[in-house]
Amino acid sequence: LGILDESVMAVHMTQLTDEEIEKFAKTGASVVHCPASNLKLASGFCPVGKLTKAGVNVALGTDGAASNNSLDMFSEMRLASLLAKGVASDAECMPALDSLRMATINGAKALGIADKIGSLEVGKFADMIIVDTTSVNMIPMYDVLSHLVYCNERSNVTDVWVQGNQLMEKRRLCTIDVAKVKKQCQKNFEKLKQVIAAK
Repeated sequence: LGILDESVMAVHMTQLTDEEIEKFAKTGASVVHCPASNLKLASGFCPVGKLTKAGVNVALGTDGAASNNSLDMFSEMRLASLLAKGVASDAECMPALDSLRMATINGAKALGIADKIGSLEVGKFADMIIVDTTSVNMIPMYDVLSHLVYCNERSNVTDVWVQGNQLMEKRRLCTIDVAKVKKQCQKNFEKLKQVIAAK
C-alpha cells in the first residue's frame, strides 16, 4: 500500500513476517510493543528481537485499560524484556538498557519529538522521576539499569516532574484531588453498570 514511513506507529505487530520486518526497517516506521495486552488477549508475540536486530525503532506501550488493567510502564519494561528472551530463545536478547530505551527515547522517536522528550538533555523538557532505591525490592543493588527494569515497581516512584512542573512530591499528587477522582470513578462505574443491566 505504500503507507509505511517515519510517521507511522504500528501497534502490537504480533504476526509480522521477515519480509514485513525488512520493510519496516527500510521505511523508518516504528513499532509500539504492548506485551501485557498481547498476553492477556492471546494475540501472539511481537518479534522484538528480530525488529531491533533489523534496526526498527521499537517503543513500548500499554494499550488501553480494557486489555492491560495496570497501565504500568515498569511492568511493561520487565515483561517486554523477559518475553523477548523467551520468543527469541536467547537470554541475551533485549537487555535492560534496550527495554529502558523502548520506554523512553524510542517512544519519543516514534512520536517524532525526540528533540523535545525521551532523555534528560539540555534544551529538552524536564520530564523526570525519582525512584526510591532503598525499598526492600531494590536492595542490594548490583546494577542500576537491571534493577530499574527487573526489580523496580511503580510504588517506588516518589516524585514526578513533567516539563519541569512537579506533579508528585513524596508520593503525594500535587495537582489532582485523589478523593474527588475516586468518587467520580465510582459514580461513573455505577452508571455503566446501569447501562449494561438495561441491555
